[in-house]
Amino acid sequence: MANIKSAMKRAQIAEVRTLRNKIVKTGIKTSMKKFDAAIESKDTDTALAAFKLAVKKLDSAVTKGVIHKNSAARKKSTLARKFNAM
Repeated sequence: MANIKSAMKRAQIAEVRTLRNKIVKTGIKTSMKKFDAAIESKDTDTALAAFKLAVKKLDSAVTKGVIHKNSAARKKSTLARKFNAM
């Protein structure tokens, strides 16, 4: 553990950010799984709602700096291709 006050603060901030990043990433994964389930069930309305939610979560993660914008763009593109193929 750090002895210097500023190092202790940085360690605490890192813990908080790690927790936030984990929550956001888990939310993204969950929304993408729900989208995949909707695609499997061939329910267009549910798939569209799940697609919009997943895109919203990805954009939110980019804004917060949790994931890189190109990573989000790649995932959104993959989701769009799956939705259009349905």
